[in-house]
Amino acid sequence: QVQLVQSGGGAVQTGGSLRLSCAASGRTERSYCMGWFLQAPATEREAVATVRSGITTYADSVKGRFTISKDNDKNTLYLQMNNVNPEDSAMYYCGWTPLSGGRCRDFLSGYWGQGTQVNVSS
Repeated sequence: QVQLVQSGGGAVQTGGSLRLSCAASGRTERSYCMGWFLQAPATEREAVATVRSGITTYADSVKGRFTISKDNDKNTLYLQMNNVNPEDSAMYYCGWTPLSGGRCRDFLSGYWGQGTQVNVSS
């Protein structure tokens, strides 16, 4: 089992910056994927950014503004959010899933952090 503990988040003004953190612990696979997902009220979770073996992906809406990174020594995932806008407001979740055959398994069947709220005011 993998435990994911998130920190960061909070309130920020339009154009500001925020950094989310996700510390992983417990038993993990040798190969895995991690990512950040958002969930606005009454919506399904939506991928913001993912990373595996140094390969990153981003949703079109955050390209050039958000950066996903991982500190392997600390086993911690980060999401640097720059130039935020009110549309970025949501609950953000850190996700973990095994890597199989060069593909990430479905994050929805993996493990999740507790979530952290991001609220961007205009």
